[in-house]
Amino acid sequence: MLSKSIEAALNKQIRIEAESSQAYLAMAIWAEVKGLEGISSFMYSQSDEEREHMLKLVKFINERGGHAHISELNAPNVTFTSYKAMFEKLLEHEIFVSESINELVHISLQEKDYATHNFLQWYVSEQIEEEAMARTILDKVKMIGDDKGGLYLFDRDIKQLTVSSAADTPGA
Repeated sequence: MLSKSIEAALNKQIRIEAESSQAYLAMAIWAEVKGLEGISSFMYSQSDEEREHMLKLVKFINERGGHAHISELNAPNVTFTSYKAMFEKLLEHEIFVSESINELVHISLQEKDYATHNFLQWYVSEQIEEEAMARTILDKVKMIGDDKGGLYLFDRDIKQLTVSSAADTPGA
C-alpha cells in the first residue's frame, strides 16, 4: 500500500511525464512545419515514449492500492528561435525530469518504501539515457553550426540516433 505522500509525489510525476509528452509533441510539430522531417519524426517518437512513462506510473500507483490522477497540464512552448534552441530546451527539460525522479527516489527511501524505490530504478536508468542522448544531439548541433548541408545530413540521420549509456556497457 502506498503512503499518501508517495502517492501524491508519484501523481506529480505523472503530470511531469504528460507535460514532457506534450512538450516533445510541440517540438515535433514545430520541426515538421519547418521541413525538418527527421527531427520531427524523432520528436514524435520521444513524445510517445514520455506518454508510456506516464502510463507506467499510472499502472504502478493503481496496482499498489493508490489512485492515479490526471491533472490539467501547462501548455508547452510551441515556438523556437532555432532547432539548436529547441534541443537546448530538450536537455534542460531532461535535467529537470531527472531531478524530479531523484526527489521521488529520496522520498521512497525516507519512507522505507522499497517497492517504489525498486520501481523507480528503471526511471533513474532511463533518465541517464535521455540526458546522454540530449547531450549527444547538442554536440552534433554545435558541430554543424550554420552549415545547411550539415543540417540536412543531421535531419536525415537523427532518425537512427541511439545512445548507449554507461549503464548499458558490459562490466560498467
